[in-house]
Amino acid sequence: MIDEADFVQVPRGPACNGDGRLEGQVRSKGMVMKRRGMLRTIVGCALVLTRAPSVAQTSQGVSLIGLLDASDRTEWWAAFREQLNALGYVESRNVRFESRFAKGELDLLPAMARELVRQKPNVIVTSGTSAALAAKRATSTIPIVMATGTDQVSLGLVSSLAKPAGNVTGLSTLTSELMAKRFELLRDVMPNVKRLAVLWHSDNISSMTSVRDLEAATTRAKVLLQTVGVGTAEELSGAFSSMTRDHAEAVIVVQTPLMFTERRRIAELAINHRLPSIFGASEYVAAGGLLSYAPSYTEIFRRAAVYVQKILKGAKPGDLPIEQPTKYELVINAKTAQALGLVIPPSVLARADEVIR
Repeated sequence: MIDEADFVQVPRGPACNGDGRLEGQVRSKGMVMKRRGMLRTIVGCALVLTRAPSVAQTSQGVSLIGLLDASDRTEWWAAFREQLNALGYVESRNVRFESRFAKGELDLLPAMARELVRQKPNVIVTSGTSAALAAKRATSTIPIVMATGTDQVSLGLVSSLAKPAGNVTGLSTLTSELMAKRFELLRDVMPNVKRLAVLWHSDNISSMTSVRDLEAATTRAKVLLQTVGVGTAEELSGAFSSMTRDHAEAVIVVQTPLMFTERRRIAELAINHRLPSIFGASEYVAAGGLLSYAPSYTEIFRRAAVYVQKILKGAKPGDLPIEQPTKYELVINAKTAQALGLVIPPSVLARADEVIR
């Protein structure tokens, strides 16, 4: 279930209810209606009521939703579809999907976005800032709901979080702003850390902000930061070898589509190089990473489904404020800690929302 208290939203004005109800009165103005005319009127009204769209239908009967993901986050999209179903949008009955998933290959996104636009969907839902940018460049009229993303204002996706304007709305996942918090958590586990590496995707535009925010935090703490950027998955092995050569004691991984796609390999490389790791989604920890601190992405995708419902019922995306999660989860992999010979302090374990043993 979605907890509204886990998200922050600016109050907004009334929107069209879009319920399709037929209202009106038949008045007698001294005219006598013939019996046949009356029957035609009754039958006509019955047909209108029968054909009136339900809350889960457009005037064409079936809503088309385009899905554009810079990665391939099947579990998150499953939560999105599940929530839509709970809201009355049933696949093959009153909604269908067109999916385009880049699986970390960001250069595919512009063409994928154009393909979706040619399908003329009612709404496009995106995951990843790069996907949102590709969709925005492909259309200025089709509503776009961002299930995940960051830096939407500075990148020109929306005018402001409170009043997005244009055709884009959705959720902000505050990827860059959380880097300093993850650094603090890592220091709680390793208070004497002096040399830290950050692994990031050099072709991902939002990664630069995350690295910048982390650099500011490590500079204040007088911790040496090694920035290790990769352009492709093939460069990951060399990146970890570079960290070892420079005597890094731990690694923070910036959450991007490429890193998410390669999360299992990254977790294995971190263990093999004896590097404690912290990530921006719990799926990395399930794959063998040490720590994660992030919002629940399955709940975020459920919230994105609510945005889609509002738009299909008549709301304009520019009138729907961008939501930001206020609840975050700390997940710890105790098996990985043991493999690294690392003891997680009891105070940190007590704060964990989940411990994988």
